[in-house]
Formats: sequence, C-alpha cells, structure tokens
Amino acid sequence: MSNESHHHHDGRRVEDQRLITGAGKYTSDWSAPRQLYGHFLRADRAHAEIVSVDTAKAAAFPGVKGVFTGEDAVRAGYVRAPHTMGFPGKNGMKARAPARPVLAHQRVRFVGEAVALVVAESAAVAQDAAELIEIEYRDLPSVTDPEGALAADAPQLSDEVPGNLALESEAGDEQAVETAFAGAAHITRAKVISTRVAPNPMEPRACLVAYDPATESYRIHSPMQGVTTLRSQLSSYTKVPAEKLIFEVRDVGGGFGQRSSAYPEYAALMIASKALGQPVKWVSTRTDGILTDTHGRNMIAYGQLALDNDGKFLAMRLDWIVDLGAYLSPGAQGHVRNTTNCMTGVYQIPALYASYKIPITNTTPIGAYRGAGRPDIAYAIESLVNQAAAELNLDPAELRRRNFIPLEAFPYTSPTGGKYEIADMPGVLKQALLLADWDGFEARRAKSKAAGKLRGIGISTVIENTGAGNAPTDEVEIQLDGTGTVTAFMVAKAQGHGHETTFGSIVAKALQIPLERVKIVQCEPGTKLIGNGTGGSRSTIGAGSVCHLAAVKLIEEGKALTALELNLEPSQIEYANGEFRSSESDRVVKLADLAKEQTLSFMAEGKFGSTYPNGCHIAEVEVDPDTGRSEVVSYCAVDDIGVVINHSIAEGQLHGGVVQGAGQVFGEQMVYDSETGQPLTASFMDYYMPRAGLIPGIRGEEHATTSTVSPLGVKGVGESGCTASIPVLVGAVINAVRPLGIRHLDMPLTPARVWQAISAAAR
Repeated sequence: MSNESHHHHDGRRVEDQRLITGAGKYTSDWSAPRQLYGHFLRADRAHAEIVSVDTAKAAAFPGVKGVFTGEDAVRAGYVRAPHTMGFPGKNGMKARAPARPVLAHQRVRFVGEAVALVVAESAAVAQDAAELIEIEYRDLPSVTDPEGALAADAPQLSDEVPGNLALESEAGDEQAVETAFAGAAHITRAKVISTRVAPNPMEPRACLVAYDPATESYRIHSPMQGVTTLRSQLSSYTKVPAEKLIFEVRDVGGGFGQRSSAYPEYAALMIASKALGQPVKWVSTRTDGILTDTHGRNMIAYGQLALDNDGKFLAMRLDWIVDLGAYLSPGAQGHVRNTTNCMTGVYQIPALYASYKIPITNTTPIGAYRGAGRPDIAYAIESLVNQAAAELNLDPAELRRRNFIPLEAFPYTSPTGGKYEIADMPGVLKQALLLADWDGFEARRAKSKAAGKLRGIGISTVIENTGAGNAPTDEVEIQLDGTGTVTAFMVAKAQGHGHETTFGSIVAKALQIPLERVKIVQCEPGTKLIGNGTGGSRSTIGAGSVCHLAAVKLIEEGKALTALELNLEPSQIEYANGEFRSSESDRVVKLADLAKEQTLSFMAEGKFGSTYPNGCHIAEVEVDPDTGRSEVVSYCAVDDIGVVINHSIAEGQLHGGVVQGAGQVFGEQMVYDSETGQPLTASFMDYYMPRAGLIPGIRGEEHATTSTVSPLGVKGVGESGCTASIPVLVGAVINAVRPLGIRHLDMPLTPARVWQAISAAAR
C-alpha cells in the first residue's frame, strides 16, 4: 500500500465501485435517438478479385434501410488509410502501402476484410439480410507466411507493393559488426520467432456514429486509447476536418495498443449515417474481433552474437522479417523504431547492426500490441544471451553481469541511438537472485526429478524505452469551482489503468487535499487539448506530470489572487492543505473562496522524452515429460519503474503484463492454413487465452532509480511485465528440457509441442 495515497487507506481505486457494480458505460451501452444497426459482411477468402456484388435482395429485405459497398467507399474517397511508416528506409526507400477502401473494392486481401455494410432497424435484421448479398469472386493464390511472401515466386498482393516488400530498412553499423565478428572467439546464432497473436480485449470493438447535417459533424462513440490519435487518423482517412469529428467515451474494456487506430469500419459507418440521416451503431462479435482487430507481433529475427574469450559481448546482428499483414496499419512502425532504440538491451555491445524486411501478407493487419516491438527485441537478445551461456557453459546470471552497462556509464547512448537515462542493472540482478534463491535451484531441481518432473529456471534482464509520444506537447487543464472541487481535463485515456486514482492522487498530493475533492475528466467531447493518448507506457510520465505542473500553477496563481484580496504581496502568502494564509493577516482564504465568483481555469503543458524502466525476472517451471505440460512454479520480478504513485496499480499493471506475455508463451497464436489462407483460430474454441492460475502469485520487489525525465521521477510500467515474461518463461522451459539434448523451442510451448520435442529427443 502506498504512502502516496494516504487518503485512501484501503488502496481501492476510485473507479472500482463504478466498474465492478455494472455502472460502467462502454461503447455498446451508448444509444442515440432513431439509431439504426449495422452489420458487416466480410470476405470469406484470403485473396480474390471481386467480380460483382449484388445487393438487390438484401436491400429489399424488410427492415433494411441501406446497403453500402466498395463503390460507396470509392465515391466518398475513403480509400487511403493513414500509416506511420514515414521514416526513410534503406537507400532512402519510402514505404509502399496498398490503397485500402473502407469497404473492399475490386480486391480482398484477407479473410475478414469488410466487403459490405448492411444497415437495418435491428442488428438481427441486418445480419439476416447480409446473407442475401451475392458476391462473385475470382480466387487468387494467397500467401500468409512472411518469409514466403518475400520469395521470388510468391503471389503478388498489390501492384503498389512490388515483391510484397513494403519497406526495407536498417540501423547501426554493418561494417563494424562484420569486423567484430571476424575477430570473435565465439559466435552464437539463433532464429527467434515472436508469434502472431490476437489482442482480444475484454470489450469487443464497437462504434456508434451520428451525423449532424446542420454542423456537418459526426458524433462518434468507440473504444479508444485517447482521442487525439484516433481523431487525426480518421480525419486523414476521410478528409473530414478533425474538429468535425466529436468523440465521446466513458469506459473502455482493455486496449493493449489495438484501440489506437482508425479502423475502416468507423469510416464506413460515417458514410452510412450521413447517407441515411440517422445514427448507425455496430458492435462486433468475438470472431469479428479475432479476424479484424489489428494483430500483434509476428516478427522473425535471425540473430548472431559475437563474444570474446572472457564472455564479453563484441557485436550483435539481427536480421528481421516484420510481417505487416495485408495493409499498413498506423501502429506498425513501433516494431522497427522500438527494436532499434533498445537494440543493445541492458548490455554494453560496442557494435550493432539490424536489417528489416517488412512484407505484406494475406492476413489481418498488424499493429501495436502491448510493448510494440519491445518484447520482441528483448526476446531476441535474451534468447541469444541464454544460448551463448549454454554453449560456453557459463551461469546465465554471470554472463549477464559481465556485460551490463555499468552504473557510471549512464546516461548512456547506445550504438543505435537509444538514450538510456539511468538503470542499476547489477543492483537489480543481485536483488532478483536473492529473491528467487538462485543458488538453491539445483536442490529444487533434484527434488522435482525425484517426483518425475523436469525443472527449469529462466532469467531475463530487460530495459525498454517508454513514454516519448508523438504529440508536440502534453496539455492538462485544471478547473477550480465554488465547492472547492478541482477537475483535471486531459486527452490520455484509461482502458483499465486506474487513471482516475493515479492522476487524482497526483493532484491531491500537490494541493494537499483529499482525493474525494479531485475529479479526472479524460477525452471530453470536442476537447481542444493537445496531448498523447495512452500507449507506450506514457500516461503518467506525460499527463501525470502535467497534472502536477497544473496543480503547482493553481497554487502560484492562487497566491497572487489571495494577495490581491488581502492587499499583500504574493511572496507573503503561504499555501497548505487547501488554504492560503499569511502571517500578516488573520484571514484564511480557502480554495473554494477563490472560485466563489466564477470557475477558475489553469493550463499547463510539458514535453517529456523517453523513460527507461528495466528489471530482472526469474521464473521456474516444472515440465511433465509424459504430457509435455509446463507448470510455472515460481515467478519473481524485481523492477525499476522509478517513483511509484500507487503501488497496487503499478503491481496490477505488472501482473497483467506478465500474464499477457505468458499467454503468448504457452498457447496464444493466430494460425492460418498455408494453402487457403483461412484462419484456423478465429474463436475461443481454437484460440488459447491465459487463465487465472497460469502464473502463481508473483513475488515482486522494486529497485527504483529516480527518472530525471519528468518532475515526478516516474517511469513507464504498462508494458514491462510483457517484455520481461516472454524471454524468462521460454528460457525456463528450454532450461528444463536441455538435459535431454533439446536446445531450442519455438513458441507457443503447448503440451503437444513440448511433448513432441521430448519424444523426438528420446529416439
């Protein structure tokens, strides 16, 4: 329990009462007068030309108000989706993106792509009528494997993307790496695959659009991670001015990066609402979500790590293949940018080089997913380090210790331009080894062996860049009213993060008032505030820091107002616990008194760079050789996330991240049939999801270094658990089966896959 939230002794979050009693309001809970209901007819094949779409029967179906197709999308000009691959590639290459009409036109490129929108008086009628649409396709060969897409004889997905190569880029110094490899005592090589996963937030995607012809504006309800990104992207897609797109949102059930972008469905609903003169509402199903919400990961790294005779790292090379799916989605660039920024990991590696081949495939587009490239680079580096330790017969903790960036080297600029602020990796490691009783492992392994189990231990030491954001600045407005209530307005948006508690605590602490007197308003409809949405573990660094600055500004301006009132100088006024006083006067001016005449408003802003949370996770697993089932029997985490505002919220973020990583490790994976391009995992019958009990109680400790990036000293936390858990859990399972001669396993580590590896090793 945090000393910061001393007004809330039980550690409960402000928002919990609303959320756990069913009083939350999610997108599907909004309704508009006279609203109609939309249903999307989706492509049932991976790659085909659309010969014709006959909507006559559907349009004539009782209760149907309108049917929209790719022709409507082209007529509206909603055909160029925004993307963020704006940076130059190799030899100045520019990213190549296929056009993406918001309803497919002439071509479909993945199963699930929206081909038509039926709007009717009820959702059921819209769904029934959609079955009457007759589409004639001319099938084309498809490719779902990113390496296959780059092959010379691969089917071509788009004339605009020759060779299916959307972008080729590089980072680091290839020559320096070649030279270091030539003189190395040992080179470790590994192919590391971070599998494709579906985000599956608790709340399915949904959207309600109401067009107002008088103002030519659209009122839109949809799940989001902040209004600024979504609004600017949807404006870019539709050419509707951003100020004509008015978003209203209250609660959002999970995000993980998947909520940030402007999806084609939202723009298609805009076409329908404008054409029909009525609001149109659409709520997706779980299968819709698995097929069409942007997927995560799917990055392949061919890695090489060069070491000298003392186990010192000399150079590392990573040749990446980064799948984008059928179209470039706005969240995709993080996979390149973030893997470059943290390419050295927590280690001093003098020479680094990365190449990136970025293909399109006949699959669901890929976007940001919790960590957006940071877990993938951590997994690649840590896999190489673990393998090097095994090949050199060194303790993996010792190999790490020899290569850490030393404390005195901070602030540290990596060979690929990451600007690490401060991290105490030797201290973090020491604390984690003690917490996990690293030295007692062999005794535990022997005990497991006696019980017929294979026990393994894994370790990961990771660092990630968080919180920079792409907005020019982060703004927060604070209002003080005559009741003494302080309201803070911002454009960050919680999707389960507890912002109302965290930001409320920051304001309450600065003003020394009870948390009950602070209100947090996120993404007010029509807001003009500038700032970053919530993503990349940046909200507390950005919006949180500015909440603090705005509260400080309120105090300063309050002193000036009080001085006027008391005929004194501002320097003679003291502030504490919601009251202004002076030794020169016996009058006390309360916060509420300042706003008696009118509500007062205070604006603050700040621009903050990246913070670098880091940590060491150590996990132990027991593998049952008869079934291949892995059970996580111990999980220890020591994290440096800077100053912590609310410990229970920070722990919740960390735990969620760890389990999300574990889901990918032990079962989550989108699988496509290689012949037909059909997804084989489009429902929870086939798509594995982590459940409670997958990870035992996490034993966690903090090892904080204070960040200098923001006035609060905080670092990001939202993605740390994911970044550390993927490498540590894979490492633990490989460590368990290594005595059988198994040196490598690819995720997901399902019982079947592990059992097959064990059986093959026994032959």
